[in-house]
Amino acid sequence: MIRLDLIGIGTGNPDHLTAQASRVLNEADLILLPRKGSAKSDLADLRRTICAAVLARPVQIAEFDMPVRDAEGDYAQAVNAWHDAIASVWRDQIGLHLPQGGRVALLVWGDPSLYDSTLRIAGRLTRAGMDVAVRVVPGITSIQALTAAHAIPLNPLAGPVTVTTGRALRAHGWPADADTIVVMLDSGCAFEVLNPEGISIWWGAYLGMAHEALEHGSLAEAAPRIATRRAALRARHGWIMDVYLMRKEQADGNR
Repeated sequence: MIRLDLIGIGTGNPDHLTAQASRVLNEADLILLPRKGSAKSDLADLRRTICAAVLARPVQIAEFDMPVRDAEGDYAQAVNAWHDAIASVWRDQIGLHLPQGGRVALLVWGDPSLYDSTLRIAGRLTRAGMDVAVRVVPGITSIQALTAAHAIPLNPLAGPVTVTTGRALRAHGWPADADTIVVMLDSGCAFEVLNPEGISIWWGAYLGMAHEALEHGSLAEAAPRIATRRAALRARHGWIMDVYLMRKEQADGNR
């Protein structure tokens, strides 16, 4: 029997961990840490830093090389094949380090429930015949970190919020009937496809980390600034994780 704990760790700041996350990490028999190549080595370093900060007893830590998603061909098929490969690596690591079963912890950026595939990958273990019980420990999302960094409310007064992806924004434009949208998983400034009139943007990268970067303004004037800064940051660090909120001016002039 394997108990698999998917632990939301926020956006890289050890202070973002909940008390529950710290407790569950200390209950683990094995912590799996992915490596994503030399360009993203500081992501693994952040996970190691978090473990060092919260572990009060020795816990076995196993690092593994993260499979790479095929960037060619059909997107959905490539993602499914990638998830299959990740599940296979998890299964191999668990079998190697915990052949008799036990408690396994995986550290997930943000919260495992929001635009993250860890739960879907974990489901592949069960379908493959492993005796796995999955538990989710919620974490601070990048959306929470973004609104906190800018000191803004997520939603307009009594209004809804649409959460979408950069891919969807680029393909379909501004979501119908939405006044406020949050865009995640944007590989390259999808806001550039929009007519910027009447739209404000709040953007953040590396939220909660020492090199956090923030920009805010009307989309017309902020978009070129964000694009330039984003490219420079990606070149400097070899990777970037960013998220942004955009809001249309309402009829009463409020944003």
